[in-house]
Amino acid sequence: MNSVFAETKRVSWFSRLKNSALGLLVGLMLIAGMVWLLSWNEGRTIREARSLAEGAGLVVSVDSASIDPRNEGRLVHVTGPVTTEAPLFDPIFGVRADGVRLVRQVEMYQWQEEALSQTVTKAGGGEETTTTYSYSKGWSDTPQDSSRFQVVAGHENPAMEIRGQRFRQSEAKLGAFDLDDTILDRIGGEQPVALTREQLTAIGVASGGKLASLAENGAYIGLNPTAPEIGDYRISYAVVPLGAVSVVAGQAGSRLGPYRTTIGNEILLVENGAVTADQMFAAAEAGNTVLQWGLRAAALLFLFVGFTFVVAPLGVLADVLPPLGAAVRLGSGLVAFVLTTVAGALTIAIVWFWYRPLLALGVLASAAAIAAILIQIGRLRARKSRRVPGKP
Repeated sequence: MNSVFAETKRVSWFSRLKNSALGLLVGLMLIAGMVWLLSWNEGRTIREARSLAEGAGLVVSVDSASIDPRNEGRLVHVTGPVTTEAPLFDPIFGVRADGVRLVRQVEMYQWQEEALSQTVTKAGGGEETTTTYSYSKGWSDTPQDSSRFQVVAGHENPAMEIRGQRFRQSEAKLGAFDLDDTILDRIGGEQPVALTREQLTAIGVASGGKLASLAENGAYIGLNPTAPEIGDYRISYAVVPLGAVSVVAGQAGSRLGPYRTTIGNEILLVENGAVTADQMFAAAEAGNTVLQWGLRAAALLFLFVGFTFVVAPLGVLADVLPPLGAAVRLGSGLVAFVLTTVAGALTIAIVWFWYRPLLALGVLASAAAIAAILIQIGRLRARKSRRVPGKP
C-alpha cells in the first residue's frame, strides 16, 4: 500500500534572484566543461577511426593451437575455445559454476521514496513549490536508506546485509595463448544458473538459518514468495560460460594484450563466437560512431543547460509580473538554443579543421543557416507582437 505526503516551500523574489546569479556562475563553468568535452570527443573519434583503419590493414589471423614467434609484437586475430583450470566459486553461499565470470544478483524488498515537485510563480516574483513524497514497497538491488526519507516513521528499512558480487577468473587459455582479466572482462553473454536443492539449503544456512525456497531460477529468503515482506531477499546467479571467442590483440610471448598503434591508441577487440577480423573491425568502427554521437548529444544537451542558466536571471527579473516572466523565459530559451547551436558547431568545426577542413566548413555553414533561420523567426514574432490592433 502506498502512502503520500506533501510539503510546500515558498521562496522570495530576492532569494530567487540571488540563486539565479549563482546559477549563472554554474552555467559558465558548465559551458566551459561541455566545450572541452565536445573538442575532446571529436579528437578521440578521429584518432580512434585512424587507429582502427591502421589495425585493419595490419592484422594477421593465426591458429590458436600454437604460438608463432614470428608474430611477436604484431596485431593478431585469434579464434578458439576458452578454457580454465578451476570452476568459479562463491565462498559465502557455496555456489560453483564453470565459466569466465560468476555474478551473484541480490535484491531486497524495501520501502522506496519518490518525490514529485510542482512550482508556481506568484505575483511579485516569488515562487511556491509543492513537493509530494510517495512511499511504496518494491524490490531493489541497492540499499534504500530510510533514515534519509522525508517521512521516516512507518517506512523503516532494515540494513541490506547481503549484496551482489562478481567472481571472475584471473587467467584463462585461448588455445596456446594466455588471457588475463583485460580480455576476460570483455567477454559477455551471461546466462542464468539453475540452483540445486543442495545449493538452496546452503544459501539458507549462510543467511542465518532463514527460510529459503526456489523462485524464478533463484533463492527466495523469506516466508512467502507470493506475499513478500520488508527485508525479504531474492538471490540469483548468472555465469558467462566457457566457449568460443574471437580476439584481436597484440602478441607478446604467449600472452594477448592491447596493441599500440603509431598514433598511440590501443586496439583490443573481443567478441563471443567465431567472428572474422573484418567483422570485428567493422563492429568497432560502428561502436566508435555510436559513442561519438552519444557524447555529442550529451555535451550539447548540457551546453544548452549551461546557456539556460546564464540567461535565467532575465526571466527572474521579469517574474515580478508572472506573464511577462513566462514570455521572457520563452525568448531566453530560444536564445540559449541558438547559442548552443553556434557554440557546439563552432567547437566541432575547429577540431575538424585540423583533420578535414572541407567537412568543417560544411558544419559551420549548416550552423550559420540554422542560426539565421531561428533569428528571423524571432524577428517575425517580435514584429507581430508590436503590431497595433486594427492596422495592417
